[in-house]
Amino acid sequence: MYFVEWLTWLSYIDPKEERDAFNKQHKQPKLKDIYESDDLEMLASAKSSACDTPKSRGPVYIYNKQVLEMRIGMWEDKRGLISILSLALIAYSLVNIATTLEDIIFLSGLLLNYNGEPYGEKLFMVSFFLTMGLGTLALYLKFGLRFTRFEMFTSRHLLIRFNRTTQQVYLHRPSYCGGIVTLPWHGVMCSGSDKKYAAAGSLGVPLVLIWPPSFTGTLHPELVHVGKATNNFAELQAEWEFIRRFMDEGPEGLPRPHITSHFPWPWQAFTPQFEGLTHYFRTSSRITKIGLLLISPAFLIIGTGHWLSLMLCWKPRWPKIIREAGLPGKPVPPFTTLDDYPPAIQERLRENAYLWAARPGKRPERKKRTSTRKPKTEVETSTFEKEIPCETHRADRP
Repeated sequence: MYFVEWLTWLSYIDPKEERDAFNKQHKQPKLKDIYESDDLEMLASAKSSACDTPKSRGPVYIYNKQVLEMRIGMWEDKRGLISILSLALIAYSLVNIATTLEDIIFLSGLLLNYNGEPYGEKLFMVSFFLTMGLGTLALYLKFGLRFTRFEMFTSRHLLIRFNRTTQQVYLHRPSYCGGIVTLPWHGVMCSGSDKKYAAAGSLGVPLVLIWPPSFTGTLHPELVHVGKATNNFAELQAEWEFIRRFMDEGPEGLPRPHITSHFPWPWQAFTPQFEGLTHYFRTSSRITKIGLLLISPAFLIIGTGHWLSLMLCWKPRWPKIIREAGLPGKPVPPFTTLDDYPPAIQERLRENAYLWAARPGKRPERKKRTSTRKPKTEVETSTFEKEIPCETHRADRP
C-alpha cells in the first residue's frame, strides 16, 4: 500500500553516485524541464472553480467547520497480497520451529531414559527443521520485513488533514515514506483543476495534489494521491472542487460526505478492489464479464489479505500540536523545513535539489515545423511525367 510513497521518498534521498551509476547502466528517459511559468499556471488554475457540483467520494474520516480529513495513498485496492505472502512466511517459520521444539523435547526425554532406541533420524529432523525455521525467519527479518511494513505493523492508513482555520495541510506518513509534514494551502496544485493536468482518461487514478519545492521548504516537491480511484475526469473535478470550496469558502453549501470509521470492518477491505472500475464494468463485453466472474476467487483472496492487513495495523495518531491546531489559544504548527530531517537526509536532499528545481522564466514557445524540401520547379519535373498524356484529352475516350 505504501509502495509508491516509499519509492517517491527514495527518489528524493537517493545518493547521487548510485543514481548516476544506475542511469549509466540503464538508459533512462530525460526528465521534462519544468519552468516557473508552469508552476504559476497550475497554481492559478487551482484557485479557480473546477465545476458546479462539488462532491467527495471519500473516504472521509473527519468533517466539521474546521477540519477535513481524508485517506491518501496509491494502490489501496492492491493492499493484501504482501500481507498474505508475509503471513505465509511467518507461519512456515513458526511451524518449523514448533516441530523442532517437539523433537527436542522427545530427545530430552530419550536422554533421561535411554534404553538403546535409535535417535539418528530425530537428530537429523531437529537439524533440518531448525535450519529451515530459523534460516527462513532470519532472511525474512533482514530482507522481507521492510516490505511487510507497507501493509502490516504500521499505521492503518495514510492521511491528509485540511485545516481551514490555519490554512495548512498536514500529511500523516511513516518515517520511511517522508514522515509527518506541514504544508501551506496556498501552494497546492491539483490534477483536477484542469484536464491537461490529469492522467490520460483519468481512469483508475485518484486525485493528485502537488506542492512544488518553492512551497515545501525541503528542496523537493510533495505529491499525494487523495481519496478513491476515479472512473473519469468529472469525478476528479468534483472531488477537487469539494476540497477547494471547503478551504476557501467553508463547509456551508457543500453536501455532507459519508464519514468512514477507522475500525477495520470487512467491507472496507473488499470494496477498494473495485474503485475506479465502475465505468469499465459497465462498458465491458459479455466475455470480459464472464472472465471477471471466473477470477473472482482472486478478488476474494486479496480482499481477505486486505482485511488481515487492516486488523494488524493501528489507527494513525496525529501529534498534539496538529490535533489542537486552530483551536483558540493553541499554537499554529510550524511548516516543515529541511532542518526537521536528520543531517544525512538533509545532505541527500541538497544534492538532489537540482532535479526538482524549476527553470526561471517562461517556457519557450515551440517553433513551428517547416518543411526543408524545396518545391519542384518546372525544370525539375521528370520528363516521364510530361510525356504522359492526360486521359481526358484522349480521342478514343468520350
